[in-house]
Amino acid sequence: MSELGELYQEVILDHNRQPRNFHALESADRKAEGHNPLCGDRLTLFVQVQDDRIKDVGFIGSGCAISKASASMMTEAVKGRTLREAEALFQTFHRLLTGQGAESAPGAPDLGKLVVFSGVREFPVRVKCATLAWHTLRAALDNQSDIASTE
Repeated sequence: MSELGELYQEVILDHNRQPRNFHALESADRKAEGHNPLCGDRLTLFVQVQDDRIKDVGFIGSGCAISKASASMMTEAVKGRTLREAEALFQTFHRLLTGQGAESAPGAPDLGKLVVFSGVREFPVRVKCATLAWHTLRAALDNQSDIASTE
């Protein structure tokens, strides 16, 4: 197994077993639900925005290891970021997973550990698992009332 493959497994398993920011956020002023009908992943994302910046974020829900790990790592990556940086990070992450190029979207912070998800693109059905939390974040930031979906 490649070094990136081993790191992928290690990081995914760690964030699945001990997800970061896995809690409802009482101070949230934005909230969205997400659902991946293909494999049954469900999550609720709570976001507190202050001065155009994500002050705090949390999630609850259930799903596969990739979905939960992605949500956990996403919350760590966007906390403290401006809304524009969070959107740019979403674009860069989505490009990485869909094979549309690994170049960063303008204004995007570095992906950091999120790069371990690059191996997911080899399994197209799992891309939806990895992007569910990100689509749900976008829905929360846009104050959408519909359930965010990967379809």
